[in-house]
Amino acid sequence: MTESQALTRCKAGIAAWQHAFNNQDAKGCAAQYCHDAVMHARPFGTFTGREQIEQFWRDIISQGFTNVEYTDVDWQASPQGGYLLTSKWTMNKAYGVVHKEHWIVEDDGHARLIFDEFEVQGER
Repeated sequence: MTESQALTRCKAGIAAWQHAFNNQDAKGCAAQYCHDAVMHARPFGTFTGREQIEQFWRDIISQGFTNVEYTDVDWQASPQGGYLLTSKWTMNKAYGVVHKEHWIVEDDGHARLIFDEFEVQGER
């Protein structure tokens, strides 16, 4: 797989996550993470594995959060393989930054998050 193809798959992964979130689908959000992914969600805590990550997104969605949008998106090749994403984000009730999302293409050809670190910086 070329670097360009890998980046295209990573971009499809974040689009799938955004679509799931905006459609109130916590399971769909969690499906965009590797089974053993680690997510640091500031100020909420650290969540490991799809089950914990799905529960986190379920809780957020149940509080009425939706309509996530990304701005200032930057993709960089990772020395460990895959791509790193940084960005700002907004949603209907909050805003913040993605400090680091590490997307990798797994053996099934789908890009998923192996690591996610984001921060809520305020309410809207």
